[in-house]
Amino acid sequence: MTTSIASITLAGLIWMAALTASAAELVMVEEPGCPWCAAWNADIGGIYPKTEEGHLVPLRRMDISERDPEAFTLAKRVVFTPTFLLVDDGREIDRIEGYPGEELFWWRLSTMLENHGIMREEEP
Repeated sequence: MTTSIASITLAGLIWMAALTASAAELVMVEEPGCPWCAAWNADIGGIYPKTEEGHLVPLRRMDISERDPEAFTLAKRVVFTPTFLLVDDGREIDRIEGYPGEELFWWRLSTMLENHGIMREEEP
């Protein structure tokens, strides 16, 4: 009986840890007519949800003119589109301003996620 209770408790702790770990999200601040937003959508938009990064920090889109100030706290005002905000626990913890191209975007995003302990650095 003790083993069953311990197993259930352990399973509950693992489930709670999984919920906590998935609290972060990537918010893409965009605007209509933004050519760099369109380039990101063409290059990455369709595959992002299928990637490890997409599973760790799901994408939420936000129009630059329609920001809800109560949704989360910004570190500073968003000026450029696209701006990718890493949001965790109701506040911005990092950002990528602009779209530097596919390769640089993935590198910057994975570095950002590693720096904040959301993703582990790959072993060589």
